[in-house]
Order: sequence, then structure tokens, then C-alpha cells
Amino acid sequence: MENVNLVYSVLAEDVSFNDKAIAVQNQIADMDGVLTDEKEIEKTNPLEHTFADGMYVRKIFMPAGQVIISKTHKQKHPYFILSGVVSVASEEGVEKITAPYSGITEAGTKRILYIHEDTTWVTVQRTEKTDVDEITKDLVSHDFHNQLT
Repeated sequence: MENVNLVYSVLAEDVSFNDKAIAVQNQIADMDGVLTDEKEIEKTNPLEHTFADGMYVRKIFMPAGQVIISKTHKQKHPYFILSGVVSVASEEGVEKITAPYSGITEAGTKRILYIHEDTTWVTVQRTEKTDVDEITKDLVSHDFHNQLT
């Protein structure tokens, strides 16, 4: 519950959403039990990668109780929440979503997620590549200030 209260307090601040996301990321990084190592994150939130005719399908399982801050997406693409309940904070506000659900991620989107119940989330993106590291470089930004590079 501490995690969700932190997220809501930061979201109430009168600053840009990217600044809010950075503030949440910085504050939770110091909390006990917060995962920052990519390999540990992937153990807790296993990924499946599938490729088909110029499409990359990425499926992630996220256990309940986590706060997850997404990277900034460079490409408009569909997403599907197959199971679970998750609160999604973005520039549009906070929405609590119960699966099944589908939506569209716009280029430049960054989200803060609070996982209420174990959740399975799938994205589908255009690419001819099949190397996940190369795809990640093409599809997400790690630069909060220049979101589409």
C-alpha cells in the first residue's frame, strides 16, 4: 500500500507527467524490495517474445503489489491486458483497468503502473528484426527529455 500511496501523492503534484514519472522512479529506487537490476526484474516479471511476419509480440507477467514505470514508447502500437487488475497513470490521468482489455499506445507514451492483481500484458509492434536488444533500442527510449530518440 505504501507504493500506491507514493504514486498518488506524486501524481497530485503540479508538474509534467514525465517529471512525475522521474520523481516516482527516484523515490521508489531507495525502498526496500525495489528491483533495479534488469536480470532480477525479468526473473520477477518474465517476458515471452514471439515474432510473425514483421511483428514483435511481447508478453509480460507482472505479480501483484508492484509499481512499474515503463520506458517511453517510440511507436504507436496495440496492447492487450489478458488477465489481472492494474492502475495505469499517464498524461491522461489514472485509470484502473480490469482484464480483458485492449488499447492503443501512442508514440511518446510513458506510464506508471500499480499492479493490484497478477497481470499479463501483451504488446504488438512493427519490426523486421528478431534480436530483442536491437528491437528494444528501436522501440523504447531511456531518455526522459527526448522521448522519441
